[in-house]
Amino acid sequence: MTHTGKLGFRIFTDLPRPEAALVERFKGLASPNLADAMGRFHFMDPGVQMRTGLPLCGIAVTVMARPADNLMVHKAMEIAAPGDVIVVNTSGNTTSAVFGELMGNSAVATRLGGLVVDGAIRDLEGLAALGFPAFSRAVSAGGCDKDGPGEINVPIACGNAVVMPGDIVVGDRDGVVVVPRIEAEEVLKLVLALMDRETKRVAEIRAGKVFKGEINDTLRAKGVL
Repeated sequence: MTHTGKLGFRIFTDLPRPEAALVERFKGLASPNLADAMGRFHFMDPGVQMRTGLPLCGIAVTVMARPADNLMVHKAMEIAAPGDVIVVNTSGNTTSAVFGELMGNSAVATRLGGLVVDGAIRDLEGLAALGFPAFSRAVSAGGCDKDGPGEINVPIACGNAVVMPGDIVVGDRDGVVVVPRIEAEEVLKLVLALMDRETKRVAEIRAGKVFKGEINDTLRAKGVL
């Protein structure tokens, strides 16, 4: 991948992208179903929470930020495409908000798909009024510097999940999942099959088969029954 800058202070601009039609098919899918379809992996820890009451789904533009600095968050917003989701690692800082209402206005103007921060954001009421989907580990009144260093579109950890630039990020009230770009088509097949099984199971429950026989089979195999 081509980049400007040097190690620790780089911007990669040639973001690998899944097909837009494929990303669109993930919109509205529940994060728990996606996590289950991926072997109960690839989800962020519950510290990363929905803050404005709005779900998100889009391609990840990743940011590695220095603690208490959002220079590269600003730049990532500038180079992101409409619908992209900015995903930020703040190197453990939870007291200096890297995003707020002013940046939210810019994000809405450029039609970004949302934001996920393993760190702090602020101005929740303003962001909610803008209709901008935002997830974060913390909310804090504190601001931050704009000096760097930092990196854009490099592999990061966010919410104890690996996020690669170009991965598909889906967030809702249950949490945030990261669908690896190179596995996205397979994940979609798996989650649709899972949803079909759940629909059939609900029909069984409503028809009177309330409990699954496999539970007692497992208990018998373990010598409990």
